Amino acid sequence: MPWLVLGVSIVIGGILVLRWFVDADVKKVLRFARWTGIGLVVLASVFLLISGRLAWLWVVAMGVLPWISRFRMLRRVVQAARGPRSGNQSRVETRFVTMTLDHDSGDMDGEVREGPYAGRRLSEMTLEDLMALYRAAREADVQSASVLESYLDRFHGDSWRDDGDAGGDAGGNAAGDGPMTKAEAYRILNLAPGASKAEINKSHRDLMKKMHPDHGGSDYLAAKINEAKEKLLGD
Repeated sequence: MPWLVLGVSIVIGGILVLRWFVDADVKKVLRFARWTGIGLVVLASVFLLISGRLAWLWVVAMGVLPWISRFRMLRRVVQAARGPRSGNQSRVETRFVTMTLDHDSGDMDGEVREGPYAGRRLSEMTLEDLMALYRAAREADVQSASVLESYLDRFHGDSWRDDGDAGGDAGGNAAGDGPMTKAEAYRILNLAPGASKAEINKSHRDLMKKMHPDHGGSDYLAAKINEAKEKLLGD
């Protein structure tokens, strides 16, 4: 009877672990597997050292090496099984508009926060409406105007600047913006607070591939991405 209870407990425990494995975030699964493996190796090493079987450490090492490659393969399999991550976006918030950049597709869109177009997506607005929003932003908030210029340049080329009311480049005044906060820097790079230096550098590198002016991106957003990196690595 005790063996039956033990067997049922093991099966139930295995099912729960598998469910957690499938539903949990990939990073948490890999972190758990990594630290579990390290813990087992340390315990085995201590046991062999205490028992005077230090030579067996080579056997342990040879047994661990194949699992390193399996761990890497497991990481790729889990990521592939879960498919592309949703919501992997960077966000820049200004007075008039919140602009988002999708890391996977490179698509840019935004939502109007203030004025008669509040609540509307930029992608749903006509060029005439966008120009009206841009003119209002240019008069009241240089950051909003710079972000809208980036959007207009990306989706309407230089033709929108032929409008007599388009005026000069609002991005030239962007240097007058207030200092960036850490919270804003994390949002721009789509990172959680406390992200490592490697994660910051990787996010910055990936975003610059999409938003660098030489790749059809925006001077203003590229500057914000660089500023976010400097803010997080400089503090």
